[in-house]
Amino acid sequence: MTFKEAQERVDAWIAQFEEGYFPPLLNLARLTEEVGEVARVLAHHNGKVPKPGEDPGDLELELADVLFVLICLGNQSGIDLGRAFERVMEKYTQRDATRWTPKG
Repeated sequence: MTFKEAQERVDAWIAQFEEGYFPPLLNLARLTEEVGEVARVLAHHNGKVPKPGEDPGDLELELADVLFVLICLGNQSGIDLGRAFERVMEKYTQRDATRWTPKG
């Protein structure tokens, strides 16, 4: 699935509800919450013992939750996330070209 397809799919899903998108600041709060859940899962997978009865979590699902909220924010702001991703990869490619030791 491309970023464009993901953005269209999220937009179509949200468009079926009268309430529409959450306001941007609420989506920012949701994003913060979802990133916290990613942190909890990573902690559980890297040495933190879950509390009795606590689900250690599903990293794949939590990352997808983060992606969903990011797509919502992108859609609300009229941002083409595919173009944004290309821009950021160009930034990293140029800025960090000599930062680390290449393999091989």
